[in-house]
Amino acid sequence: MTSCLKLEVQTEDQTPHKWCISLAEDEFKRLLSHGNPVVHKVFGEGSLFSPLLFGKFFDPSDAFPLWDFESDSLLSNLRSSGKSSVDWFQTDQAYVLKAELPGVGKTNNVQIHVEKGKIVEIFGQLKLLQRESQKKDWRSCNWWEYGYVRRLELPEDADWRRIEAYLSIDAVLEIRIPRNLLHSDTSASGVGKNSE
Repeated sequence: MTSCLKLEVQTEDQTPHKWCISLAEDEFKRLLSHGNPVVHKVFGEGSLFSPLLFGKFFDPSDAFPLWDFESDSLLSNLRSSGKSSVDWFQTDQAYVLKAELPGVGKTNNVQIHVEKGKIVEIFGQLKLLQRESQKKDWRSCNWWEYGYVRRLELPEDADWRRIEAYLSIDAVLEIRIPRNLLHSDTSASGVGKNSE
């Protein structure tokens, strides 16, 4: 079995204006045209951080309702060509996301934050650009020039306080989000709803 590093999941990020600048499709094309191999690995086709992961352009700094979709249907084109290293699924106990992080790995300080119990953010700085952005918070400017992000909406029954994240030596990220079984039980039984 591959050994893993448990990542700390932050819940108290008070950074104002982070992710306020959207990555536009033309800006993304310009970024890739520079030919930087690390940038191509991090944002390339099939990567968790690629704006093209879901078949059409979608800014990874916008929250995406990942668990509303089956991974097989959204990633079918990438999987058939062997280009996707991302998978997600749900069990009765948890929501799970697994993704290879090429060009990212442990040395680039992958961070996991939960925003207001509704969004999980996976982000980090590209090591080669860390020195340039030390004077300001890189997340509140053209973030793609300094790092990467993927923001995902959490399902209503996600127990965000108990999220666990692991990064393997092979740079495979696994995030487990337990389901709040009380939420599921009360929704199914009608408990908590107004009834006369």
